[in-house]
Amino acid sequence: MQSGQSQQSASRVGAALAAAARGAGDPRRVPDALCTACVRLLPVTGASVSLSGGRGIRVTWCASDRVAARLAELQYTVGEGPCQTALDQGVPVFAADLAGRRDTCRWPIFAHEAVGLGVAAVFSVPLGVTGTAIGTLDLYCDRPGGLAEPDLRTALRVRDALTDALTDLRPRGEERGEEGEAASWVCASQADHTEVQQAVGMVMVQLDLDPEQALDRIRARAFAEGRTVSQAARRVLARRLSFQ
Repeated sequence: MQSGQSQQSASRVGAALAAAARGAGDPRRVPDALCTACVRLLPVTGASVSLSGGRGIRVTWCASDRVAARLAELQYTVGEGPCQTALDQGVPVFAADLAGRRDTCRWPIFAHEAVGLGVAAVFSVPLGVTGTAIGTLDLYCDRPGGLAEPDLRTALRVRDALTDALTDLRPRGEERGEEGEAASWVCASQADHTEVQQAVGMVMVQLDLDPEQALDRIRARAFAEGRTVSQAARRVLARRLSFQ
């Protein structure tokens, strides 16, 4: 009986995400439509998906709203938070009360900034197979509290569906790039990823640093100026920001 219910639930999740993708119209709007569908499937305020581009490099693939997008960029900028921990450890990470002592101690800068955005709880689930995280599904709530077990199961099914879509999408995007269909799903994220990598390379040359140190410098400057890492990287590439 439980197996039948599990299959029905998985089918419901798959159908909801497929309907969201079809209803997006423009393929470039599909990622945000999928994030919005996640919010409808779960008792959360917003959702985002971040993709990992290698050690220390991460980009936001989609977000259901402005706060979700800002939250994803915030974790990348300050280098800490549930998303970063889930990505590093390859396990789900739940922060049910960001204003509470436990979460504040784990991620002091992130927790303070997130609460300032009106975020009370964050749940991050790594995307990927065989223990290798290719990104994270990040959910946030404007009220403290954890996810009930049925909602957690739904979140994991959403994670599985998104992982399947992303692992299918990458090779297909290369084959169909001329048609501009699947490739357009990830083009914005790839552009951000490339910009950050190029900016890191420029700062490495300017200061004779290794990649992690250069990225840390960009992160620190972005946070000090109230910008995202992606925004700071664009300023470096435009020669409007120099570390010399």
